[in-house]
Amino acid sequence: MPIAKAQTLKGPALYLLGGVALEGVPPAEAERLVTQSKVVAMLACLALASTGAFTRRDRLVGLLWPDLDQPHARTALRKAVHLARSVLGDEAIVGRGDEELALGAGSLWCDASAMRESIERGQLASAIELYRGDLMPGFHLPDCHDFDAWLEAQRGSLLEEAVAACWALAKHLESGSN
Repeated sequence: MPIAKAQTLKGPALYLLGGVALEGVPPAEAERLVTQSKVVAMLACLALASTGAFTRRDRLVGLLWPDLDQPHARTALRKAVHLARSVLGDEAIVGRGDEELALGAGSLWCDASAMRESIERGQLASAIELYRGDLMPGFHLPDCHDFDAWLEAQRGSLLEEAVAACWALAKHLESGSN
């Protein structure tokens, strides 16, 4: 699943487009993390937040553990964060106070967020290369309806952005612009 651009990175790479995979860590560690659906979902939420944006813990527990009371849901989130940090490094997930989490700057490359950043920079060919299919196809968390709605909205948004990038690049190439 690696893409040339991601291979030049030294840290871990999270692939969410066209399937879920983690590279840049030992295979057994990657397997340990990607087989935990709620950890993958948490990482997706953090990776797809605006660059550098923090996400409230309450938002994450509401999306991922809606069936648990607040203390148990927060414990589940702490365990998920601990597992992610044990595989990706302590700086992979950073906190701001006790209530917010974000991916550490440069700690985890993600194809979906890299696609969006490429579009923002006008690097349409790079963005199109990164889009290999739907966001986390077939991924579903039972009884997490808000997460599923969030995921569907993200899938639709990324697809629309990829199609728009294709059209914009085609028009650019057709006009003969450099």
